[in-house]
Amino acid sequence: MARYDAVIIGAGLGGLTTGAILARAGRKVLVIERSNSVGGAASSYKVGDLFVEGSLHETSDPHDPRDPKHDPLTRAGVLDAVTWIPSGTFYEARGGPVGAPLTLPDNFDAARRALVERFPEAQGGIDRLLGEMEQIVSAASMLSRGAGAFKSPSQTFGALRNLLPSIRDWNLSLSQKLDRVFGANEAVKAAVAANLSYYHDDPATTWWLFFAAAQGSYLLSGGRYVQGGSQRLSSALARAIKAAGSDAILRRTASGIGADAHGRIVSVTHTARDGSDPQTVETTRVVGNAAPETLAELLPEASGAKLTAAYGHRQRSISLFMLTLGLSKPPREVGVSSYSTQLLPGWMTSLNDYAQATALMADEPLERMPPLAIADYAAIESGVPAPPYVLSIVGPDRLSNWTGGDQDSYRAKRARWQDAIVAYLEEHYPGLTQATIASTFNTALSVQQYLGAPQGAVYGFAPLTPRSLSSALRQTPATPVPGLYLASAYAGFGGYTGVIQSAGACADMILRDR
Repeated sequence: MARYDAVIIGAGLGGLTTGAILARAGRKVLVIERSNSVGGAASSYKVGDLFVEGSLHETSDPHDPRDPKHDPLTRAGVLDAVTWIPSGTFYEARGGPVGAPLTLPDNFDAARRALVERFPEAQGGIDRLLGEMEQIVSAASMLSRGAGAFKSPSQTFGALRNLLPSIRDWNLSLSQKLDRVFGANEAVKAAVAANLSYYHDDPATTWWLFFAAAQGSYLLSGGRYVQGGSQRLSSALARAIKAAGSDAILRRTASGIGADAHGRIVSVTHTARDGSDPQTVETTRVVGNAAPETLAELLPEASGAKLTAAYGHRQRSISLFMLTLGLSKPPREVGVSSYSTQLLPGWMTSLNDYAQATALMADEPLERMPPLAIADYAAIESGVPAPPYVLSIVGPDRLSNWTGGDQDSYRAKRARWQDAIVAYLEEHYPGLTQATIASTFNTALSVQQYLGAPQGAVYGFAPLTPRSLSSALRQTPATPVPGLYLASAYAGFGGYTGVIQSAGACADMILRDR
């Protein structure tokens, strides 16, 4: 029977990053993936001639040593295996409370100037909010690098001191924080959080501290896109695993995790996707790049119950829909003026109205459209093949919007929503409908089916305001089951940065645990 130092269930971004770090550190690793390719959400593929980016619009710059992805990707050997293309600006916000288009640059100083120029009456609040965000993300990036980041006690003290503003307001939601800073000025609130669907769907429950660190990471180092698509990063990680002498196998499904009488992990069994050809390998460490409830089903009953008790009460994140359009000409020729656009609907009069958007697709499309995040891959040197020129449109969704009917009714409703969204975009970008020559539409149901994500959650757990600061800071890849770790959005905070950061922490735990 083959023996491995660690078996990784799922070849998503978290599992691959952990696997590459461990393999390059001399551990023998096996990655098991049920799909035909690695990457999970971090995938790119084609539907006919149309290139589809599975998840990535932009992430913060991992070449910046302050970025939490810098160390894990360096240790995984892939930081320079792909090209990270600048997005130019953070986003253009338009519509809703913001009104006329506002371009938000992707660095703190320029963003501060742009916001003050547009909202001079809110200058004091803008300076205060961005100043706190900059302190928070700078300190958080230092702390994320662990004890080795501090060369002296003064550095440690300085990082903690910079967190004081956030600790003072640690228990506030994003909505509460913005109300405290800006009062009733909904336009500036919407401008600084127009891309809320990058994280959550409700500012009244989004944790302010999380938002400050996540949003601030873009403003600290700038936005980036993996040239050629996120699949290139996932494939580079898989190559790093194999180059280090470890294994990654596709079209195999983990069917069971074995444990001894003391609950310690001893083996993993995997099969072909049809359940045939069972094979068992020995290991004392399992890394789950999957939801805790998925892993619980693979464990012995007592161990599965422990895992469910630890995570079952936590609220899952939002899901997203993604409409990918292929245009016969570059989107800028129909008026798309930025790489990233946050289009807020006219019915939104406050940032808190964002929370109503998630349930819109439960009904038939009427006049109310959800807020949309739009990425024009032709606006930068993205490496995305064209023509057709790719325009990606993403918005908040939930699985319950698409359940309860048969496949025919689901496809018909999805088609009606696609037509409605395209018609809505035509109002803002005349000529888009005529220029569209290809399309594909993925919903929360697509996310659930493709990723096996419970409730179609794309970010793991929702970034809700915690009951205590200590409980929020205790998030860890370790689980109550000895030898079982998480390397995914469920181990920390979702998104590219959160997943890669948790994967690095997971690898460190296994390397330290002998």
